[in-house]
Amino acid sequence: MARQGLRVSGRDLDSPVVTEQPDPDQRLREVERAILDRAPEHDLVPALDRIRELLDLLGSPQVAAPVIHVAGTNGKTSTARMIEALLREFGLRTGRFTSPHLHSVRERISFDGAPIDPERFVATYDDVAPYLDLVDARHDVRLSFFEVLTAMGYAAFADAPVDVAVVEIGMGGSWDATNVADARVAVVTPIAIDHVRFLGSSLEEIAAEKAGIIKPDSYGVVAQQPLAAAEVLMRRSVEVGAIVAREGLEFGVLARPLAVGGQVLTLRGLAGEYDEVFLPLLGAHQAHNAANALAAVEAFLGGAHAERGRLDIDLVRAAFAGVTSPGRLEVVRRSPTVVLDAAHNPAGAAATAEAVQESFGFTRLVGVFAAMADKDVRGMLAALEPVLAELVVTQSGSGRAMPADELGAVAVEIFGPDRVEVTPRLDDAIDSAVTLAEEEGDLGGAGVLVTGSIVTVAEARTLLGKVGA
Repeated sequence: MARQGLRVSGRDLDSPVVTEQPDPDQRLREVERAILDRAPEHDLVPALDRIRELLDLLGSPQVAAPVIHVAGTNGKTSTARMIEALLREFGLRTGRFTSPHLHSVRERISFDGAPIDPERFVATYDDVAPYLDLVDARHDVRLSFFEVLTAMGYAAFADAPVDVAVVEIGMGGSWDATNVADARVAVVTPIAIDHVRFLGSSLEEIAAEKAGIIKPDSYGVVAQQPLAAAEVLMRRSVEVGAIVAREGLEFGVLARPLAVGGQVLTLRGLAGEYDEVFLPLLGAHQAHNAANALAAVEAFLGGAHAERGRLDIDLVRAAFAGVTSPGRLEVVRRSPTVVLDAAHNPAGAAATAEAVQESFGFTRLVGVFAAMADKDVRGMLAALEPVLAELVVTQSGSGRAMPADELGAVAVEIFGPDRVEVTPRLDDAIDSAVTLAEEEGDLGGAGVLVTGSIVTVAEARTLLGKVGA
């Protein structure tokens, strides 16, 4: 007679135990929520003690791979993406940490040009999570959203491992959470007035904060700067004994004729000239970003004698030809042409206005503008006014967004009432701008520019069917 298995709560004990597997998507959402529930990056308490303590508990992952650190006011993300593209083309495994993100927080931590996959993102958080409460309990201020992501980035890069980490600062430099690493190469992109609450209201104050990423015996790559900022950066380099290369002196852009879908660059690097370099990005500012990226990689690969080793021109060309920078003068629609640009301060808006004039033959350009309340919206609108025939003022979904009515009042002062329309919903604002552009007719050269903040551009990309970054 066959043996009857024992039964407990209706289950035969001879039967295999089936455990319910957690839903990976749900777990990812839980992790993202746990991180986002912390203090946001725009409301930080400047200090390095919390992040240093956390990384000490994690075994100091920030020292596991050499770092190329990128600071500055504008152009950081594009420059970091170009640096990474060059390094990958030369056979190195790369990690890249950038901010903010467009669509997914996972974009901030990338391997070999692609965002960290969901499983690794969750696993990295699970490795870090046991130490978060421990550090939080020792300080009056909890670890912030950005500090947790920074620790996750360094931990993920160490675990991979990567050959080199390209790390963009979040804000400032000296006390930015990423500055727990001593970079082998420190890149400072153009400095302008921004984040005055934390960085100060003068170029000298802002430059002093950003100069903090230049460390003893490192290699500093300095973009063209206002004189006041340049003096601060050079003083810091001398004080810490860093080698420094300056755009316009040791390296720079020699030529940049326009081409279909971008521009063809002739760059003077630290070790010679590189010609016929196609860059599929628009604007003089992107050409300068490319020059800084090239010099940074020459410095990284060549060290103190970077001027002696010219990089393989074919590899340089291949790297730059594959560069992307979503949300930076990105064309997302034709007939009429819709361009998205994440400019969020007056200097960035001025670069955008110049690039649009140079790169597109618009006979009429309609703007869609939404910005954060803590930004210099008057300065941004003044920079954009000469190139916009009309402006549709709107509002992003961010809690920091300036209300559309308030923004409209500022816009009317600059554009006049006949050129400003206030449409609170972004989707309606884009539709309205497209309709205004279409009034030019099929043979016209009208377009739409959506700008004002990274959040605005991210939401517009989603509305217009663009996904991924």
